[in-house]
Amino acid sequence: MKRSLDTPTGTVTLSEEGGALVALEWGGGFEDSSDLLREAERQIAAYFAGELRAFELSVSVRGSQFQQDVCAVMGQIPYGETVTYGEIAKQLGVPAQAVGQACGGNPLPLIIPCHRVLGAQGLGGFSGGVGVETKVWLLKHEGAAGLLI
Repeated sequence: MKRSLDTPTGTVTLSEEGGALVALEWGGGFEDSSDLLREAERQIAAYFAGELRAFELSVSVRGSQFQQDVCAVMGQIPYGETVTYGEIAKQLGVPAQAVGQACGGNPLPLIIPCHRVLGAQGLGGFSGGVGVETKVWLLKHEGAAGLLI
């Protein structure tokens, strides 16, 4: 099932399989509905309204164990805070470049907050929306952009 919704960063589409969210992609055109998709839509609207700081949704990260591990660490980064690819790499005992690639493969950007992960010397990339501009918008929204801009 897929459901699209409008956000300040563009239209996003949520995908649900087996009772869990499995993807969030920018783009739209889907109108399926389920309890989980409606709840995800409610929580995303509350996030953008400044009323929600942590998503409480059933998610399933499809991918390698490494991808799942990186997503689990990213999921613990608090609203309005940032960490570097290197900090995650040190925690997992892997190269920072591998963490950057896993962040780029995050199937649920926004819900699993890869926008809160920065390079040692700058923003790093972002796979959602229009790329780094969307990352900057999300960081500003959370009040985390002061150190960057």
